Amino acid sequence: MTSTETAPVPAPAADRPVRLAAESVSLAYDDRVVVRDLDLSLTDGSFTAIVGPNGCGKSTLLRALGRLLRPQAGQVLLDGRSIARTPTREVARVLGLLPQTPLAPAGLTVADLVARGRHPHQSWLRQWSREDEAAVAEAMAWTDLGGLADRPVDELSGGQRQRAWISMALAQGTDLLLLDEPTTYLDLSHQIDVLELVTRLHAERGRTVVVVLHDLNLAARYAQRLVAMRDGVLVASGTPHEVLTERLLADVFDLEARVVPDPVAGTPMVVPVRRLPR
Repeated sequence: MTSTETAPVPAPAADRPVRLAAESVSLAYDDRVVVRDLDLSLTDGSFTAIVGPNGCGKSTLLRALGRLLRPQAGQVLLDGRSIARTPTREVARVLGLLPQTPLAPAGLTVADLVARGRHPHQSWLRQWSREDEAAVAEAMAWTDLGGLADRPVDELSGGQRQRAWISMALAQGTDLLLLDEPTTYLDLSHQIDVLELVTRLHAERGRTVVVVLHDLNLAARYAQRLVAMRDGVLVASGTPHEVLTERLLADVFDLEARVVPDPVAGTPMVVPVRRLPR
């Protein structure tokens, strides 16, 4: 870039194309409805955290967005097309989903796990290539796993294991990354490690990120947009400052709390007072 050139200004979120959308979606397991008539649009390059109490439908919604659960009513659109009618391999080239507790076969090494991210790009006409090799090497370098390539995944620490799964999603080369509770079972330092990595993918690689999180303060610090759910219904959507209000905490989480500025990030920080009777 020359001295007379200026960096491109990112388009406002409202002007960016919608990459993934739920339109009047209802989701159920057998006869039990979990999500009701929900609308949600996720724009290109956004970082969204879905929050809400246990059992409110957060993970179920993420599964539907990732094409793992077919809606009982309504539809999920990927780049304007019905995701249910889009071929699986085509979806996998665009969208990566990391479930809450992913499992790797016993003895599978980190390098082999990350290499599985290249499967959507292969066929009987296109086998393993230098491009695949380069994508795997780059993904492992990004997640600082080069020194663990030959280690079995089941021998890694929790934080290392999460980085390995994120590395696989990165090798997959998808623009959309859906993460279901990526910090579950991790201590605080490893939670920060994982979320900092995801933030880098968003900021430096332009990934569109959707993450389900329980920790409201971490969600507010890292995500640009919060979506709050309760009892299968979308209750609020907006910036962390717009969503994390004392009234919403009472209505959605049955929690009396104070909301103060995070002394590090300036984002809303929830200070619990007591649980409210429902």
